[in-house]
Amino acid sequence: MIKKKATLLLADGTVFHGSLIGNPGTNGGEICFNTGMTGYQEIYTDPSYTGQVIVTTTSHIGNYGVHHEEVESDHPTIGGIVVNSFSETYSRLDGDGSLQDYLVKYKITGIADIDTRKLVRHIRSQGAMNAIISSEYEGDLEGLKAELDKLPDMNGLELSSKVCTQEPYFFGDEDSPIRIACLDFGIKKNILRNLAARGVYCKVFPAKTSLEEMESWAPNAYFLSNGPGDPAAMDYAVDTVKEILETDKPVFGICLGHQLLAEAVGISTFKMHHGHRGINHPIKNLVTGKSEITSQNHGFNIVREDTEKHPDVEITHVHLNDNTVAGIKLTNKPAFSVQYHPESSPGPHDSRYLFDDFIDLINKN
Repeated sequence: MIKKKATLLLADGTVFHGSLIGNPGTNGGEICFNTGMTGYQEIYTDPSYTGQVIVTTTSHIGNYGVHHEEVESDHPTIGGIVVNSFSETYSRLDGDGSLQDYLVKYKITGIADIDTRKLVRHIRSQGAMNAIISSEYEGDLEGLKAELDKLPDMNGLELSSKVCTQEPYFFGDEDSPIRIACLDFGIKKNILRNLAARGVYCKVFPAKTSLEEMESWAPNAYFLSNGPGDPAAMDYAVDTVKEILETDKPVFGICLGHQLLAEAVGISTFKMHHGHRGINHPIKNLVTGKSEITSQNHGFNIVREDTEKHPDVEITHVHLNDNTVAGIKLTNKPAFSVQYHPESSPGPHDSRYLFDDFIDLINKN
């Protein structure tokens, strides 16, 4: 097979030349890397990666194809993929097709046959930045740079209202006595599966839904979902979370939902140097003293100093790699959140007890 050429250009001028994978064309976003050894389809369909170029650190991508059940949203919204070795053929008896066909279907341009280890070391050193992949600008770096300069900065970017559901929908057992209103900022399907597996009935609302509309459904509790973008650019969501807290109903937040809960009580958020993305990140539960291996995907976090000073917030989890805040609970409200992904798709199941804790909190209230 004759491979077509592709170019990866980073905002700091770093250039990689490799082979085109996926759809011919040009696309980009903020470059980041994920250290997971498996689960590329779940990663690519996670709405939290909207507008990002994903570097996978494991060497071989595409070797088990794609499967219709292994998705976290209706379609991927990523800005491109970067891999070392790409396989257009796959070995899987129940596979639904190749990753190559999947990328073409959703018009995602990627690049292969580059030194991803070198690239990841560069990102770790220089930090997150925009990047662009193209099969159209061979030998024209100035033209490609002009396209790169058009990409928006993730800092200050609001994306949740663009990727969330546009109409409310239901998930779970409609006869359940527990009704949870899920505010969709880019919710992953496995979060809803985990909630439904515990016998509850969920109604998923668009990101900009008012409290009045959600309360008209008479939910017992609220869930704040994961999602893409900068939480500090989401005043509409922070205001809604403040109103939700005033109802004194149980609240559980994951990832972006965790950041929005923090913002709602006056804790600031910040953009990380290069974020946490992978399925083997160590977390310590400060309440139990136990450690957890977790799935993570975030480029923003909450300010630890603000959290420690807050009279009504307790830090419940910390990330053992850099001591950042990984979980909080409010001491004056039935609300808690974590920065990582207990639904673990992909990833280990160490933290799924958090869904049980949420149901227990609802039953107690």
